[in-house]
Amino acid sequence: MKVLVVDYGMGNLRSVAKAVERVAPHAQVVVSDQAQALRDADRVIIPGQGAMHDCMREFMARGLHDALLKVAAEKPFLGICVGMQMLFDHSEEGDTPGLGILPGRVRRFPADMFDAAGVPLKVPHMGWNEVLPVKPHPLWQGIAEQGTAGERFYFVHSYYCDPADQAAVAARTVYGLPFTCAVAQANIAAIQFHPEKSAAAGLRLLANFIDWQP
Repeated sequence: MKVLVVDYGMGNLRSVAKAVERVAPHAQVVVSDQAQALRDADRVIIPGQGAMHDCMREFMARGLHDALLKVAAEKPFLGICVGMQMLFDHSEEGDTPGLGILPGRVRRFPADMFDAAGVPLKVPHMGWNEVLPVKPHPLWQGIAEQGTAGERFYFVHSYYCDPADQAAVAARTVYGLPFTCAVAQANIAAIQFHPEKSAAAGLRLLANFIDWQP
């Protein structure tokens, strides 16, 4: 099996690749910015870290757009953090068009959020938070089930995804407001949190992605 971690000049590529190598020692893990590598891969991961407009600029400059659209229609695909946000139509961060693979928008957290005790919440949302699955999916195997207490994962973000199609929502998290932290549709899955920074639960999720047969 060949697993591609897409290199578009942004994000924590090596950390994601190392985490995948750990959970899938049988797989060939490749980090590449070549469109042909996307076509040749059996599974594709787009990690993300940084500003949406910078990520999209670098992604388009490498000529990855058409190859990714084809891959996203055919192969198991995982977007992480900004790699999730890029899938949607538009982001408020820099007024940036996304790839339009999933309908919806990426919105900024309000500046005036408070926790249950009335304490102001900082933006970005940074640290460990509970992920609550809202529908069954192989990604959650051995982690958490729908309707049960969620596992905690590590987040770093100031913007959140607001899908137009609620059927695509796979999990939510609460930070001042409930927001979509995972989507799943056909062969596409995407998560706002960082599995490579989320200890055992994050490694289990990556292992589940490797085993997933959409």
